[in-house]
Amino acid sequence: MASGKRENDAASNGLPDQKEQVDAVALQHQNQKLVQQLEAQKAEMHALEGKFEELRNVQSSYDIAMISLNKMWNQLVNDLVFIGVLAGQGVDSLEALNHEELSADELESCPSEEIFLLRLLKSGPVDRIVASEPVKYAKEALSLRQSVIMDLMRNLQVNIDALWSRNECLKSALNSKLSPEDALVQLENHNEYIRGVLTNMNDVIDLLHQRHKSYTDEIEANSGISLTDVSEIKRLRGDLEESMADLEESRRKLAVLQMKKHGTSVFNISSVTSMVNGNVLPNRSSDSNTDNKSMGWKELEEAVDEAKTLATNRLFELHEAQEDNLILSKQLEDLQEQLKDEKYVTSSKLYILLEDRLRHINTELERFKGLVNSLQSEKGLLLQREKDLNAKSELSDNLKVSISKYECRIEELEHQIKDFVIERNELEMKLEDTLQDSGKKDFKDEIGVMASALTKEMEMLENQLNKSKAAASESSSLRDEAVSLKTKLGQKVDEHRTLSHRYTGQEIEIKSLKSLIEDLEKEKQVAQIMLDMYSQERFESRKKLEVLVVATVVKYVSCSRTVEEMTESENRAIQQAEVLRNSLEENNLELRVKAAKEAEAACKLRLSTAEAGMTDLRVQLDASERDVMELREAIKIKDAEGEAYISEIETIGQAYEDMQTQNQHLLQLVASRDDYNIKLVSDSVKMKQTHGSLLSEKQLLIKQLQQVSTSIEPCKSKITRGEEQMKASMAQSNKTSSEKRHLALSLEKTMLELSNAEKELKWLRSFVGSSQKDYEQNQNRVSELRLELEQERNDRKKLEEELEEVRSELAELSIENEEATIKKLEEEVKECKAVLKCGVCFDRPKEVVITKCFHLFCSTCIQRNLELRHRKCPGCGTPFGQNDVREVKI
Repeated sequence: MASGKRENDAASNGLPDQKEQVDAVALQHQNQKLVQQLEAQKAEMHALEGKFEELRNVQSSYDIAMISLNKMWNQLVNDLVFIGVLAGQGVDSLEALNHEELSADELESCPSEEIFLLRLLKSGPVDRIVASEPVKYAKEALSLRQSVIMDLMRNLQVNIDALWSRNECLKSALNSKLSPEDALVQLENHNEYIRGVLTNMNDVIDLLHQRHKSYTDEIEANSGISLTDVSEIKRLRGDLEESMADLEESRRKLAVLQMKKHGTSVFNISSVTSMVNGNVLPNRSSDSNTDNKSMGWKELEEAVDEAKTLATNRLFELHEAQEDNLILSKQLEDLQEQLKDEKYVTSSKLYILLEDRLRHINTELERFKGLVNSLQSEKGLLLQREKDLNAKSELSDNLKVSISKYECRIEELEHQIKDFVIERNELEMKLEDTLQDSGKKDFKDEIGVMASALTKEMEMLENQLNKSKAAASESSSLRDEAVSLKTKLGQKVDEHRTLSHRYTGQEIEIKSLKSLIEDLEKEKQVAQIMLDMYSQERFESRKKLEVLVVATVVKYVSCSRTVEEMTESENRAIQQAEVLRNSLEENNLELRVKAAKEAEAACKLRLSTAEAGMTDLRVQLDASERDVMELREAIKIKDAEGEAYISEIETIGQAYEDMQTQNQHLLQLVASRDDYNIKLVSDSVKMKQTHGSLLSEKQLLIKQLQQVSTSIEPCKSKITRGEEQMKASMAQSNKTSSEKRHLALSLEKTMLELSNAEKELKWLRSFVGSSQKDYEQNQNRVSELRLELEQERNDRKKLEEELEEVRSELAELSIENEEATIKKLEEEVKECKAVLKCGVCFDRPKEVVITKCFHLFCSTCIQRNLELRHRKCPGCGTPFGQNDVREVKI
């Protein structure tokens, strides 16, 4: 909208001239040419950057090769040190292992003129004083490393010569018959030498363990750092994705708002910027002339400003390109110097000496191979001797081991016997203490009998049980006697009553038996449920339960026929049922169920017999009614006697109750005594079992001692013979084993040296060929880069001349157009203010937007429309609702 107004005002007022428009077109054409030139320079700069990256990649390949060479050199030093330690060098030679490895990070931190020396000499960055004389420093460093390796080789040769001399001495000693004293002296010297070698090996192993630990710590630290880096990268990636999504949403919203607000002005500005950037072709001059007629001075000034900014940016990029070119030229010079240094190193005397030394080592290796082959021919005889000696030594070792095992076993058995004796004494003391603690004499006698023999104790227990059973039977017999006395008195006093109430008593008894049967059935169900929980109990408890159940059944059957006896029997049955329940909770419920079934069967039999006897009783009732009349007279006479007898019966009943309470108390005492006796019996059984096991172990130990003593005597004789043979064979075995070890070590060393030397020769030859090829390629690239640099300098001069011309033209245009631009700017300010004001009242600023059509108005005008029934936009007439109105801050 604003751009359209500007074009209409420019056409109506006629401010810009046709001449000025032509100048603007020429300016735009020149700017377009400048942009094209800058883009061409940009493309050239990108090509130079690509070449620089290629050179950097070549440089990195050189760096990797030098790092690998340094690693191989260090590996050679390490191998020489370890071979020297195996040959018998001291621990001082291990200091050569403390060299630093070269990494790519160190190469990056080092300046380019010091990289070759750093790679080759494994040193840090060269000082400024040394940098002035790099050849001298290289010679010194190379001579130092060569001297270190030569010292290691000399020490190795000295140690190998010492080993050869020692082996020759041992060989001469084996061939010549020495006295035993001289042989012992030589063996001691050889053992001391082997001990020294072993200590050196232990030190080397400890050092290797320390280095391994340090490497593992570094690896763990690096893994932890890498994990943290990975997590941080994931987090940053998520944040970046979120920010990109937010940015896309904001861009989309901004584009929509700009399209809705400005309409065609955006299109005009974009067309101007595209023309400035060089997107418009020169052959479309007619279209550009028609567009420039409608273009105002403001757009031209903006285009000129953009051209100025582009020119400054291009100048800045040119300066950066010049700096990059200078850096590239410096790097090329450094590469040339490094290649010259490589040539110097390969043609130096030290390098030639090293090659001669390698040839000499190869000849020595061939000589060692011949010696090794001659020694391998003698190896078979030495192996046979060593096998015989090893067999003899193994026999003697086995005899010694068996004797030591028997001695240890004898000592262990003696200790065990002592421990068993102590335990036996302690157990006897405990028994005496328990005897003293128990204050009853009967228990002391019983404990003495149990200690003497288990059979007597069991007989005593059985006698006690029989006595208790007899007492129980006596109590039951006393009860029966009391009942019989009561029945006799009742027959004498109330014979008629018994006959009259017998039938009623039988019925009551039947009812009570039925109730008992029902109770027993219920208990049977409960017992079947409890059977799963209590399935395993002792055999003695089952016997007790059977006895109790039989007693209860007998007591139920032998119930009295009178009413008083029925009540007493019911009370007793209840008590006995409680006893049965308590005993059933402690013991197996399976037997209780069986007893209940038997009691049920007995009760059913009792019922059948009672029903059969009822007919007899009825007959007897008829006979008894006849006798009643006769007996009534006798009853009157005997009532007085009955009263006397009743008083006596009451006294007897009280005495019986007292006897019953005493009997219960005695039964409790008997039960507690039985428990105590059972505990004592179990303790005595355990004691006897332990005593028997101790006796059996003692007898076994005595037998083993006898067997060991019998086997020791021939073993001792064998040991003496074996020791005599060992003394003779140990000397031979030590000599042969030492010779064998030294020969094997020398073989392994020579083979390793041969393989390593051959690998190094091959690698050095391949590396020299590749380095020469790379040097030729680098020289060709340097010449090409120099030509490109000269072309870029010429292009830069041309661009600077064109820039000066453009600046002069821009200065002339700015002086002429100052007044016109001021007026135009004032008009544009007014237009912008008018755009920001409401399109209805033209007084208040725009505060509210209608979301359906995106038109802006003030809040008061929209509020008036909202009060109306038919709400429409004042600008386009589209209907809207109250929710479509939103506030906007401009």
